[in-house]
Amino acid sequence: MPDLRLNDVTLHYRENGVPGGAPVVFANSLGTDLSLWDPVLPHLPEGLRLIRYDMRGHGQSSVPPAPYAMGALVRDAERLMDHLALRDAVVVGLSVGGMVGQGLAVKRLDLVRGLVLSNTAARIGTKEMWQARIDTLRAEGMEALADAGMERWFSRDFRAAGKVGPWREMLLRQPAEGYAGCCAAIAGTDFYTPTSGLRLPVLGIAGSEDGATPPDLVRETVDLVPGARFCLMRRAGHLPCVEQPEAYAGLLRDFLRGIGHI
Repeated sequence: MPDLRLNDVTLHYRENGVPGGAPVVFANSLGTDLSLWDPVLPHLPEGLRLIRYDMRGHGQSSVPPAPYAMGALVRDAERLMDHLALRDAVVVGLSVGGMVGQGLAVKRLDLVRGLVLSNTAARIGTKEMWQARIDTLRAEGMEALADAGMERWFSRDFRAAGKVGPWREMLLRQPAEGYAGCCAAIAGTDFYTPTSGLRLPVLGIAGSEDGATPPDLVRETVDLVPGARFCLMRRAGHLPCVEQPEAYAGLLRDFLRGIGHI
């Protein structure tokens, strides 16, 4: 699994699928790493070039000092795609990854043919909310955020079935500095105006039990882009790719086929 060394950060990434296939780039959510997408990949069509990476401060990427700016997160994705000589990719971004996707499409439309905005929005939460979470993290550590995180991430049924353990552990593995840095990036981001200027194929995905980005918030952002399609996944939380990977992959497959990417 290779790394890309940049001036201020080293990005860890992984490629699957066919080297010359149609590119799909996945950007993960706050508190997760690239393994977030493991459940989905086996259900995707053959012939794709699949690129996943750990956002700065997460997974096996390096951890620059917090705070981070959204511009830096977008630039990381841009440099990774340039490094891999990617053009006209479909970018699948979940939560903060969806914000990165929006910023990337605004900045470098040559890189992005289509955009999947999963469980995300042009603006998420308030500066005060994010600062409170950073303060809790600094005072009490990641463990203090874990239980509330699982309630936001997963549906009632998924939690009741006792399936959250590995994902809770994944959250706890993330560096506190990186988590705080990305909280600051989200807090400082409002993409309503730039996203409303986008003109490209967009699929929005929401979970009916998402405690972080409720369906109405996702729909509001998706509706900013003319012709965008919105899909609601019932009985799913903030990470529907984990709870319902086959159905989630089906939505991606239909979108890719609909825009002629496969």
